[in-house]
This record gives sequence, structure tokens and C-alpha cells, in this order.
Amino acid sequence: MLKDAQKEIHDWVSDYKVPYWSPLSQFARLAEEVGELGRLLNHLYGDKPKKEEEARQELGKELMDVIFTAMCLANAHDIDLDEEFTAVMEKCRTRDKDRFEKKETGE
Repeated sequence: MLKDAQKEIHDWVSDYKVPYWSPLSQFARLAEEVGELGRLLNHLYGDKPKKEEEARQELGKELMDVIFTAMCLANAHDIDLDEEFTAVMEKCRTRDKDRFEKKETGE
């Protein structure tokens, strides 16, 4: 599922002398991207209106910037995100199965 995207990113960065930044630089970039996402969400749904002169942003693109950067960090540490996704979903289905209120089912 995510393996193909991770491979595509890795193939692309492999052309560069330094394919992945240092972990701290990658984290800083991830924090920047999350910040941009937060700023856009605040403009869309929060109390901070966007200035007219600010560039237009799209939610999907901002989310993908976060995901792409997280995938780079995973690749640099040889983390298989398919395995991690499976593990987190299993945690949702077991540990957190009764944590949140569920929808009422019809009788």
C-alpha cells in the first residue's frame, strides 16, 4: 500500500549526492510542513482570516507535503510504513476499540 510510494521517493532521491537530510533537519522540515497545514486550517476554519496577498493553498497539497516528508524520514531509517500502518490499525481495533463513542446501530 505505502511501499510503492516509499520506493518512488527513494528512487527519486537516490539521484542526489545526499539523498536524505539529517534526522534533525528532516524533523524541522516536517514541523514546517505541519505548521503550514495548521495555518491553512486556521484560515479555513479558525479565527485567523487569510490576508489577500497570501498565496492560495490547498488542503490536499498541504497534507501531502506532510506525508511526503514523513515518508522521507521513514525511508532514511529503513522503516516499512506498510508494517507500521498494520500495527497502528491493530492497536485501533484492540486497545482503542471501546475508547470512543460509537454510532447507534439500527434495531
